[in-house]
Amino acid sequence: MATNELEKFLAVWDDEAASTIKLLRTLPASQYDFKPDPTGRSLGELAWHLAEGDAYMSYGIETGQFTMETSPPNIERPRTVEALAPGYELVHREAAARIRKLKPEDLDRPIPFFTGPMPIRDILWSGIIFHGIHHRGQLSLMCRLAGGEAPGLYGPNREEMAAMRAAAHS
Repeated sequence: MATNELEKFLAVWDDEAASTIKLLRTLPASQYDFKPDPTGRSLGELAWHLAEGDAYMSYGIETGQFTMETSPPNIERPRTVEALAPGYELVHREAAARIRKLKPEDLDRPIPFFTGPMPIRDILWSGIIFHGIHHRGQLSLMCRLAGGEAPGLYGPNREEMAAMRAAAHS
């Protein structure tokens, strides 16, 4: 059980990361370059953006600055669907290790952010958790559009619900 907000954040983040990995493992293997919108990100690019969010936000917090001139380690985007989940797992582990160095009192400390000074707390919840949920929702839809079956993340998907109903009637 979390005893402070930082522990609560880390527990929620790990749960969200598990959902992200679950989704990444269901992406259609042959659809890395799939784009429902020719000007948008491909399936592979959007999937990797989930790793970028974890990496860049945690790296910016660790270094005390957000800049496009430096990059966190292991951030080069994999070029196959099969490599996305293992790559994300590595990036998330490294990002979580950076955040685990914080102390609860660090959450109120403002650091320079792209939009101006921001407390670390707001970067953690908005820049990591909510941003990741937003893009994971987009990726779930893109998975469906690409012919895949996105898993239920906050409840069953339609196939899982159909199986539950069938099991209840048998």
